[in-house]
Amino acid sequence: MTAYHADSDQLENTEILTWRGFGDGSRELAQLVADSGFRPEVIIAVARGGMIPAGALTYALGVKLTDAINVEFYTDVEETLPDPILLAPMLDTDSIRDRKLLIVDDVVDSGRTLALVLKLLRGFGADVRSAVIYAKPTTIIQPDFVWKQTDKWIVFPWSAQPPVTPAVSS
Repeated sequence: MTAYHADSDQLENTEILTWRGFGDGSRELAQLVADSGFRPEVIIAVARGGMIPAGALTYALGVKLTDAINVEFYTDVEETLPDPILLAPMLDTDSIRDRKLLIVDDVVDSGRTLALVLKLLRGFGADVRSAVIYAKPTTIIQPDFVWKQTDKWIVFPWSAQPPVTPAVSS
């Protein structure tokens, strides 16, 4: 089953992020990065959830080099694989060696995905920092930059509806 966050509507403890809230949050997150003095050369999204936040940060921070790393962990609402796994296509690690990288995801929940990505990329000599829209208190690793803390299930605007299907023609 392909999970989307709207299928969590039976859950009581949710936080709804609107597109406007995301716009404000991503600018505030970018400001945290800028104010820190860290100047990323490449922004890398943790796919899929980090792709939209990473795109917003590339514009807000004026960074043109972007890439994505594909990691699967969540399989449904509050259901995960035993461990996060890397999926193909793989990141071009030769192009990031010894560079300043900002890893971006939508949320750090358990922290296991972020820990895997940080360990991998630091192994290539990169100066790696991380940014997320939301961090949960259950995380085993604290991102460098966080817009908001929550312990709720988050419904993001890009995953609030089921995937589109072909229209039925008459």
